[in-house]
Amino acid sequence: MALFADLKTRNELFPYSKIECARFKGVSTDTKIDDKTIIEQIGLQAEEAYKFVLRQIDESSVIEGVYTKGRWEYPVQAIREALRNAVVHRDYSLTGKDIKVAIYDDMVEITSPGKLMPSIDFNEMDARQSDIRNKVIAPLFKRMGVIDQWGNGLKIISEELIKYPEINFKWFEKGMQFQVQFIKTDYKPIELQTMDIDLIGIKLGTRLELSWDQVGTKSGPSRDQVGTKSAPGWHQVEMLLIFAEKTRSITAFMELLEWKNRTKFRAKYITPLLDLALLQMTIPNKPNSSKQQYYLTAKGRKFLEVLKPNP
Repeated sequence: MALFADLKTRNELFPYSKIECARFKGVSTDTKIDDKTIIEQIGLQAEEAYKFVLRQIDESSVIEGVYTKGRWEYPVQAIREALRNAVVHRDYSLTGKDIKVAIYDDMVEITSPGKLMPSIDFNEMDARQSDIRNKVIAPLFKRMGVIDQWGNGLKIISEELIKYPEINFKWFEKGMQFQVQFIKTDYKPIELQTMDIDLIGIKLGTRLELSWDQVGTKSGPSRDQVGTKSAPGWHQVEMLLIFAEKTRSITAFMELLEWKNRTKFRAKYITPLLDLALLQMTIPNKPNSSKQQYYLTAKGRKFLEVLKPNP
């Protein structure tokens, strides 16, 4: 079948059988932080999109009895099911439309070509519901273990949402598209006060052997320290944080600042920025993974605004 075939065949017959993923800054599409186009055969697309989502959201530690467990900021199993549904049940006959996964500071949004099947009622998610738009694709996904054809997908989403009372689940039919949203009801934009900025600056400055002074009426670093390989300067930190607006590997950071010793670079730059939550790992549970990358956090962006020279 063409949708499971090589890229050339799929592009000839179904050029839009792909997923566009993007992480935006704030709550609008004005500034894109990271993106990925998923062009693998459709049997792999949902899982790749799921991995992209996990790289963009946070996981915290929660103590349950004597155990410490991780808790994602969104119901990730529900998101995974929504992504699988988007791939399995999208309308592949609609040309010029692809699946879109948009991640904002306050929401994860999944949009799929094609309206909801008429026999499916998202208002009754607890009930097992099953209907198939793509009669050939669905059995193949069942063989691959992606779906079970017993209508459990919506039930999994519903049960997972119960564990996340702070997440509001919404669904819409917009034109010839179906969209679901996982929205944080307790979202508040991060607003770092001058005192918070100064505290971060002092702590980071101590780690980097740099001073942190007031400049004019705005909190800001002393910029007369150009930095050396043994003691980074503030402008080098600024370069690194700007570069981290897109997800990067440690190798990319080292090339930017012309470092060759990975161990020393990690100790001088990466570790202090991680400790102060200015950078975040894409694979926090495996800090030494060869696939590890880093990206700028919301707190890091606020701190970067202070590091940039006043116009």
